[in-house]
Amino acid sequence: MEQIYLDYNASTPLDSEVVSAMLPYLTEHYGNPSTNHFAAIGAKKAIEHARKQVSSLIHAKTAEIIFTSGGSESNNYVIKNVFETFQSKGNHIISSRIEHPAILKPLAFLEKKGVDVTYVGVDEYGQVSVEEIEKAIRPETILISIMHANNEVGTLQPIKEIGKLAKKHNILFHTDAAQSVGKVPIDVEELQVDFLSIAGHKLYAPKGVGALYIRDGIDIGSFIHGAGHEQGRRAGTENVLLIVGLGQACELCEQKQAENERIKELCRYFWKQLQETFPNCVNLNGHPEERLPNTLNVSFRSYIGQEILEQMPDVAASTGSACHSGVVTLSPVLQAMGVTAEEGKGTIRFSLGRMTTQEQINQVIARLKRIL
Repeated sequence: MEQIYLDYNASTPLDSEVVSAMLPYLTEHYGNPSTNHFAAIGAKKAIEHARKQVSSLIHAKTAEIIFTSGGSESNNYVIKNVFETFQSKGNHIISSRIEHPAILKPLAFLEKKGVDVTYVGVDEYGQVSVEEIEKAIRPETILISIMHANNEVGTLQPIKEIGKLAKKHNILFHTDAAQSVGKVPIDVEELQVDFLSIAGHKLYAPKGVGALYIRDGIDIGSFIHGAGHEQGRRAGTENVLLIVGLGQACELCEQKQAENERIKELCRYFWKQLQETFPNCVNLNGHPEERLPNTLNVSFRSYIGQEILEQMPDVAASTGSACHSGVVTLSPVLQAMGVTAEEGKGTIRFSLGRMTTQEQINQVIARLKRIL
């Protein structure tokens, strides 16, 4: 039986063109990019080329891109360093209840240091309210951090409107775009964000590499102290191999914009097939329209998602609930959306990607019919 991968929101396979771009940096360009002799030239040029590739995808300036080890580091960099830099102005941060742990855990860490965090709620579609964020703003608010797209249900947030609000009140604004970069068009100027986090392994690049957009003119100091790498913001010899992979992946995302439309139509086809095959049994979680093109989060009523997947070991997907000793615990995202345990226990997130085919979707539907 064919193994079918539908967990692209968890991690993507490497694009073959990304692998090809990386290969020379395993054998040929071995020099330290911080040195000035012949062995460094290729590595140094590769890093700056990758920086251009990343900046082009999100319409930023090349110098506004800092390479990191991934989305978690980028998020930690912003949250902790904004507080360290601007704590004399205030100690209040606004975020949401549905953020990734890479946001929530650093915020919890800062709360122990006296930071006051307001976590705004979401509606039944998993979307924050701009009005609620505005009500939460105080004179001592120094940062707003709201994810661009939710990793579980795929709902897109009104980042552009929040960006305008942040500018109006002179508050720094960060968005975790790990799930959205490469899937939907992003223009940092249009969104009016000051910081934007990118994770390589969400867009067909390797694991262990990411990037952080920091708007020109904003100085929040160094995250890792040492030598002057990455404009003095992140010490440590650059991982040229992974950076090249991220750069190539970003360029491919620009070149393959039409592929997102194919995936979107395939996702719609999947949802239609589920509705027709399991009428009165399946619910859609997340916003029906303002969502990632590849994400389908559904609940099968009267079933447990984890048990369904256990009966389909050759299908890779994720659940929105955990079942231990007969007790079902919903994810914080579903809880924040007001989903009850009875409604949410049958939740499965299917996330599609470039390698997903209609035949694979048909096979999954057939396997679900045998189980349900």
